[in-house]
Amino acid sequence: MLATLARVATVRRSGLRPGPGSRRGLWTGRPQADTDNVKPLEGVKILDLTRVLAGPFATMNLGDLGAEVIKVERPGAGDDTRTWGPPFVGTESTYFLSVNRNKKSIAVNIKDPNGVKIIKELAAICDVFVENYVPGKLSALGLGYADIDRIAPHVVYCSITGYGQTGPLSQRAGYDAVASAVSGLMHITGPEVACLTQVAGNYLIARKEAKRWGTAHGSIVPYQAFKTKDGYLVVGAGNNMQFATVCKILNLPELIDDCKYKTNHLRVQNRKELIRILSARFEEAMTSEWLHRFEGSGVPYGPINNMKNVFAEPQVLHNDLIMEMKHPTVGKISVPGPAVRYSKFKMSEARPPPLLGQHTTYILKEVLRYDDRAIGELLSTGVVTQHEVE
Repeated sequence: MLATLARVATVRRSGLRPGPGSRRGLWTGRPQADTDNVKPLEGVKILDLTRVLAGPFATMNLGDLGAEVIKVERPGAGDDTRTWGPPFVGTESTYFLSVNRNKKSIAVNIKDPNGVKIIKELAAICDVFVENYVPGKLSALGLGYADIDRIAPHVVYCSITGYGQTGPLSQRAGYDAVASAVSGLMHITGPEVACLTQVAGNYLIARKEAKRWGTAHGSIVPYQAFKTKDGYLVVGAGNNMQFATVCKILNLPELIDDCKYKTNHLRVQNRKELIRILSARFEEAMTSEWLHRFEGSGVPYGPINNMKNVFAEPQVLHNDLIMEMKHPTVGKISVPGPAVRYSKFKMSEARPPPLLGQHTTYILKEVLRYDDRAIGELLSTGVVTQHEVE
């Protein structure tokens, strides 16, 4: 989808828009020299009818890449996550703030026919329509895929659901914790969640049922979190050489040539005894000491960080993964920044997450060209609301 949007952005910047049947030129992915600092999706308009996490996170990433994101919210209430807390900063939910930067908010009652009309008018001038309602919900309001396709056939219509558009569970709402449970992930890891695609392959290919491993790995030993004197350290030895290195660091050289542990297959077979020996040694020193000893070893390792330590990590700071911005009501805030980096442009200062309906009149007037009388009628009847920033 990003490649498609990049092509749209290029066409927009060139002042051209392909008509029906026109052929698209080759997109190389490399901007011209005179557009070196132009964001990849600059000029692309996103109509965002999503709430909570998956949709807002997706559209926030599009906004980070330069797209203009118009977030549609319920008058008076807004996105559900505006009330998810504590923690709050002032009256603003930190959950909402974390996934809604670089957007404009329009508060529209989409259950009102006039509100539906506004959404359709916005769809007609946007490039992408994103929603994460239960399948059929928007269709009942006249805003489903077929409805939008009739009036805006150029639009990329993206629907995010928990279980898909059809099937026995399609009408269920889906949250990430539920997905982890239903998909079998928690069956494997317990409360620890990790994406282990090979576990599915083990079952489909060998009909080998998964077990609950916690932080450990069903097919590699050692590969898990070990308790230290003051915390936990995750260590993974993916081959015999790495296992030998781990043994040397732990001052357990006798394990290297032990017939029970000479290969990974043998280490998996003798997991309990080996992990008991390694665990006892790891508990003898502080996490910082082990980090020092493993530095430069070539063995994958890392501490289990709390949030304070996460954002103090040198790599996090190096990659500018903490983004600061000034919010209109709560002042200076910090949120996780975008993880994607590009060679031809740098992230500019982000706009803060919008207040509910902060841009309603702006969008109606400047984007849809409504006159003051029409906007006044919509406001007075409650079809739309506008938040006034003091």
